[in-house]
Amino acid sequence: MCGLVGFVGFGRRQPHGLERLLARLAHRGPDDSGLFESDDGRVVLGHARLSIIDLSALGHQPMASEDGRYVIVFNGEIYNHREIRLDLASRGVRFVSDSDTEVLLAAYQVWGQDCLARLNGMYAFVIYDKGNASHPPQLFMARDRAGEKPFYYSHRKDSFAFASELKALDHSAQINPVALNHYLSLGYVPAGLCLFEGVHKLPPAHFGYLNLSTGALEIRPYWSLPPNQARPDAQGADLLPQVAGLIEDSVRLRMVADVPVGVLLSGGLDSSLVAAAAARVSSRPVQTFTISLPGSSLDEAHHAKKVADHLGTEHHVLALGKPSLDLLDGLAPLIDEPIADSSILPAWMVFGLARQKVTVALGGDGGDELFGGYTDYPTSLRDQNNWGWVPPGVFTVLAGLAAQFPAGVKGRNRLASLRGGPLQQMIWGRPYFDTCLRKRLLRPEAWDALRGAQAGPEEFLLSLFQAGTTDMDRMTRTHFGSILPDDFLVKVDRASMAHSLEVRAPMLDHRLIEFCFSQVPDSWKVKDGQPRRLQRLLADNWLPADLDTRRKQGFSIPINEWLRAEGEGRLMERMQSLPDVIDLRQVRGLVRGHLAGRANGGRLFALIMLAMAMRNISP
Repeated sequence: MCGLVGFVGFGRRQPHGLERLLARLAHRGPDDSGLFESDDGRVVLGHARLSIIDLSALGHQPMASEDGRYVIVFNGEIYNHREIRLDLASRGVRFVSDSDTEVLLAAYQVWGQDCLARLNGMYAFVIYDKGNASHPPQLFMARDRAGEKPFYYSHRKDSFAFASELKALDHSAQINPVALNHYLSLGYVPAGLCLFEGVHKLPPAHFGYLNLSTGALEIRPYWSLPPNQARPDAQGADLLPQVAGLIEDSVRLRMVADVPVGVLLSGGLDSSLVAAAAARVSSRPVQTFTISLPGSSLDEAHHAKKVADHLGTEHHVLALGKPSLDLLDGLAPLIDEPIADSSILPAWMVFGLARQKVTVALGGDGGDELFGGYTDYPTSLRDQNNWGWVPPGVFTVLAGLAAQFPAGVKGRNRLASLRGGPLQQMIWGRPYFDTCLRKRLLRPEAWDALRGAQAGPEEFLLSLFQAGTTDMDRMTRTHFGSILPDDFLVKVDRASMAHSLEVRAPMLDHRLIEFCFSQVPDSWKVKDGQPRRLQRLLADNWLPADLDTRRKQGFSIPINEWLRAEGEGRLMERMQSLPDVIDLRQVRGLVRGHLAGRANGGRLFALIMLAMAMRNISP
């Protein structure tokens, strides 16, 4: 896991200040750093290294090919680099290190963009090609299939710049109103957009070419979810061996490192299965890490301990003391583009605990999308079964009436979520600001400036939803293309890199993703109100018999209680840096409503994170 930064000038040599920008990514790569500058000074690449594979100086980046034509900067891991190395060696390629970076660079030299189909890993990388008489100089860039590793860029008339984090790009502090609208609705800014004008994100499973002679940038997808081809009559017992084998092999690949490796164990089903697979493939006891919230109803550390005892892991627990948002003070300097997910706080804490013992940790992200784990799924299917006969116009009217109530009123979100019918609750029932609340929160001129794009966030989710073929397929594809890459994986990347910890996600092995989306029928994801049916079959074999596998538990905090403990003055103080387009009178109303007992915790935390991002921006 590392940090990337780069600059290309399309005309004459330009000042770039890359050393200053690279220093902002030191937390991502504390072990080494390096800069490359092309002979003409137009291309500059920077890299901050967290050493995981081949700790020697031979893994230093930027790394040049033997002939000097290509130079790479790479963030991530190629888990199957040994297999690719053998293939390349059989074709006459020579290697001087054990680094997966060298393998990736050689793979691009041999196969070009087609190398991406061969990679099993998480990555964001850029390769500078000096070109020759028949090929102009260019940059090639790519991001992994699920979007585990970040890639921000700005493309201007006279330059192109990229970085692993927004803070390492020089950019305007001007808010992109479309992106802000998405953030307030979703709690994150989806791929392609960025909160600040002039900056974009390379979407997951995309690559790009930048022609250095013309400045033209072309971006294209190289992978997408496979079509749903599951046989409705397929049985769990027949599917289980392949799923178990894929999870076990994925974990085996992700435990390869030249540094200590552990597992983040919340006690939920995904992380427990990852820990079980790690114990099965490891020749020595696995180290596991969890968070405890003494006195809170959300404290489920005992479930994690039950799993750890069953597997015989070396278990470590971090007990959080007095509930306080003061935890944000440590994380604050690392927030640039905000996410509203309050679980970033316990994630940041448990990652810090893990870093005391290991440099790499495995997590359970992706299991909900693959196996039907979200509570949305059984709720929506049940409601569709019960209320599917109701004319759509009735839901629209009820949702419109409910939306007029103050934010946080009990039942408001539930009714408002039915605007598109029972199956679209995940789209219209956002925990943050729906269209009605956004209209109140934004000043009139800002809302009107969206010019018909006010429902853009919901339409984005609908576009993902409509790509599916069955009810479950639609819902899981929506989450896989939205909240997974742009919330959960961003949270993991930012909070882990704050501690220079590399987190790997075995459930996001593309072989497992493709199998689950193409071959696992809906009935083995959710049936009769029971989610994760196929996973729970596996749990019967791998986990304690008395473990409650129907729970939905990750690292979480009682955010509503924590915010009420702050009081009105402290909460409003945290809002001081909010953009001018937000009406602070409405914010104060949300605060007072929350202190009076309404459920506005998620909304207030979203605004706090937005204010923090604005405070950290240095144009």
